[in-house]
Amino acid sequence: MNTETIFNIKTKEDFNTAALAVFNFQYKNNLVYSEFCNHLNKNSHNVNHFTDIPFLPIQFFKTKKVLVKNTTPEVTFSSSGTTGTVTSKHYVSNVQVYIDSYLKGFKYFYGDIKKYCVLALLPSYLERKGSSLIYMADDLIKKSEHPDSGFYLHNINALVSKLKLLEENGTQVLLIGVSFALLDMAEQYNLHLKNTIIMETGGMKGRRKELIREELHQELKNGFGVTEIHSEYGMTELLSQAYSKGNGIFNTPPWMKILTRDPEDPLTLQKNGKTGGINVIDLANVNSCAFIATQDLGKVHPNQSFEIIGRFDNSDIRGCNLLVL
Repeated sequence: MNTETIFNIKTKEDFNTAALAVFNFQYKNNLVYSEFCNHLNKNSHNVNHFTDIPFLPIQFFKTKKVLVKNTTPEVTFSSSGTTGTVTSKHYVSNVQVYIDSYLKGFKYFYGDIKKYCVLALLPSYLERKGSSLIYMADDLIKKSEHPDSGFYLHNINALVSKLKLLEENGTQVLLIGVSFALLDMAEQYNLHLKNTIIMETGGMKGRRKELIREELHQELKNGFGVTEIHSEYGMTELLSQAYSKGNGIFNTPPWMKILTRDPEDPLTLQKNGKTGGINVIDLANVNSCAFIATQDLGKVHPNQSFEIIGRFDNSDIRGCNLLVL
């Protein structure tokens, strides 16, 4: 299916048309998804708007191969998990769609990647294979073409020295990091950064006591000397990301949409402003499933921005998810 239309969505009508086209394509070609839809008596004849489209529970990515027929995975992304747990697998048949999605998404919110020196503090992800976040960060580092862009694993001293030098030179920096590593850094050093965006990707990963977002962001603001903490909302099962430029309020690129479902009735969508289960439409997921019911709890605001409030009980903690509350 041609993804050009997906990345050129401009209006609500464009989004609805594209969403219905992706639904019809996946209903016909994704056996796992079509079987799920048939159980709900949903099909191409009675789905007339994107709000009619069924959302596949995210757990299916742990137990099924969620992929359209007659395609072969170029890359398989997997979630992190403790030994013995079943991890999610996202089979990506065209990795260029993922590349297009995160590059266009980043540009939509932050401009050209070449404006930045990209520093990545992602130890828990670097220590395993199959991370979609590492794939994205590695490519952003390369695409930035800045000689000082790179990954940092455990050498925080070198990272701090590099940050200070870049600050002195007036370089625009993006420091993207997992929450526990950024917190460790913020507690050890008292920095005053004027040209650096601090972006957390969530996840204490059992390394630190869980903090509510306000506490985490306040500690990071104090430690790095910045006025706002940015955040990225993404996950193994998605090929697009939402971004927050502060206060935990996220926005999506035009080909992605967040809705909430009734916590007591998972097949019923809620009006904006009420807390419910997060459903994601990610049209970049054209060859897997673009309509996913996650285990996150959140709220969508009238302007379509959203916030994550927590997670459903008894759900596992996945690698790229935002901070678990």
